Amino acid sequence: QVHIVESGGGSVQPGGSLNLSCVASGIIFNQYRFAWYREVPGKQREMVAKTDPNGVGKKYGDSMKGRSTISRDNGKNTVYLQMRSLEPGDTATYFCCAYQRSGLEIDVEYWGQGTQVTVSS
Repeated sequence: QVHIVESGGGSVQPGGSLNLSCVASGIIFNQYRFAWYREVPGKQREMVAKTDPNGVGKKYGDSMKGRSTISRDNGKNTVYLQMRSLEPGDTATYFCCAYQRSGLEIDVEYWGQGTQVTVSS
């Protein structure tokens, strides 16, 4: 069984920081790419950050470009998302996804349950 579990969400004030973690089990961790997405009711799911299996190749969505950093520790089967300079618009449920692809085509993907981030004063 595959389990993807996010943690680290919470409530912070604007300008604050949060570090999210994603622990995966049931997969060969270093053979999977990982991505962080966020969702707000009424809006489409938005990609925040992606990383390749070795943590070298990374891409960031426009919404948090320059304000987030994705990293991974393959020895701990954990992916991280460091967020800073948070804004109220960053309020969302953040999801972690483990996936494999052929080119741009997704072959398999596993999603976590999400962790809530709330930014307000």
